[in-house]
Amino acid sequence: MEKNAYFIHPNAIVESTSIGAKTRIWAFAHVLKNVEIGEDCNLCDYVFVESGVRIGNRVTIKNGISLWEGLEVEDDVFLGPNAVFTNDMFPRSKRHSGNFLKTLLKKGCSVGANATILCGITLGKYCMIGAGAVVTKSVPDFALVTGNPARIMYWISKTGEKLIFDSEKQASDSDGNKYLLNIKEQENLNYVTEI
Repeated sequence: MEKNAYFIHPNAIVESTSIGAKTRIWAFAHVLKNVEIGEDCNLCDYVFVESGVRIGNRVTIKNGISLWEGLEVEDDVFLGPNAVFTNDMFPRSKRHSGNFLKTLLKKGCSVGANATILCGITLGKYCMIGAGAVVTKSVPDFALVTGNPARIMYWISKTGEKLIFDSEKQASDSDGNKYLLNIKEQENLNYVTEI
């Protein structure tokens, strides 16, 4: 592979011309036209990407995943084997409205193996979706969710470590990143921001 080239396995079908340098597309993957794929991505065997999907840089898409129109994947996202995405809340055979709901996967989020992500939601920055979870609503930044329906279990760092907050509601991870737990009691809302 040349320094700035991308790699397409001979058994892959790639109709898009918008593929970033150092991206690798492996056997039996199928990428339709009008797909944007960033640099240094890895699309493993049996990945299907429908027209209109946008994929950022350094994204890993493991085996057996289909990405449908309306999905946007930001940089540094990890999608575990056989994760499932949707784009129509009320699907019927041979009845396509063409109004597919948008789903956004923000920078650094991770989706575990066999998780199901319903459409029309946002997965926050560096959130983590547990294996087999069924995600029916948006997930905040730095949240780890599991179950069916998925619920927040605790907060995690960029490095994937569980965040332990001190009396000032601050935490840090092994890379020195610092976080603040924000609590809005009136709205029954908690969220984490990087400081």
